[in-house]
Amino acid sequence: MTPRVSVILPVFNSRAFLDAAVRSILDQTFSDFELIAIDDGSTDSSGDLLDDYAIQDTRLRVIHQENQGLIRTLNLGIELARAPLIARMDADDVAERDRLSIQVAFMDRHPGVVLLGGGYLLIDDQSLPIRTMRPALDNATLQEQCLAGTQPICHPLAMMRTDAVRQVGGYDPRFVAAEDLDLFLRLGEVGELACVPEVLLSYRQHAGSVSEKQQALQLDNQRLAVEAAIARRGLSRAFIPPKPWRPTNANEQFRFTLDYGWWAMQEGFKPTARVYAKRAIKKKPWSKEAWVLWLKSR
Repeated sequence: MTPRVSVILPVFNSRAFLDAAVRSILDQTFSDFELIAIDDGSTDSSGDLLDDYAIQDTRLRVIHQENQGLIRTLNLGIELARAPLIARMDADDVAERDRLSIQVAFMDRHPGVVLLGGGYLLIDDQSLPIRTMRPALDNATLQEQCLAGTQPICHPLAMMRTDAVRQVGGYDPRFVAAEDLDLFLRLGEVGELACVPEVLLSYRQHAGSVSEKQQALQLDNQRLAVEAAIARRGLSRAFIPPKPWRPTNANEQFRFTLDYGWWAMQEGFKPTARVYAKRAIKKKPWSKEAWVLWLKSR
């Protein structure tokens, strides 16, 4: 029997968080799905964990392959998908139990929507809650945000119509650092984008920085994806790149640590705010703002 949803889960050395991610899908209130987990040459015990779960639940299909990289792995998942709807999931995130139920119901009510996102909770690598992210809900705003080079739909929270994804050719390997933005722009040319207001995922933001080279590649890929979309759509506009947001040096790491602390404080997550205040103080003991955050979070 054909399932309603194919959940695509790429896995590479994700053992630390994989158990929670898999369980959050298998425990969904909506049960008519297949979970396609592709072990992309993991060298830890991720593959063994997936095999153990597959014995317990036949909805889980496990594919083991030599390392191919994320884009080839995602395209294999699209090729293998049997359902009319594809849901993305990452191996270090946690889905709310009603994620699939809410998204499927929305897609049933809105046949013109080809890509759906939703709200999500930003968490860190220790699962501490940082901030609730609530995206725009309407097609016009989401399309404009994509054309501005931002990513308004959380990639591992995306639900897409399988025929639309195949129609536009899946993920383009030329955009190794902006594959989601490029795909979402192309989907926006064959249908509508939308988000639901409910928080459906805990999205993990890992600590640390990226290299300037990696961030430069991401920004270049974003530019190329948007400029290609502008050309395809026949628009008369210039692309103004968004401001880089990933920390690449010690000063930026301090700023991000402090920002995360204040975000958590504003959300009422005082224990998280206290942790980040301590980290900020350790980075810059003379920072007045870091000490203010520490005092307010006590």
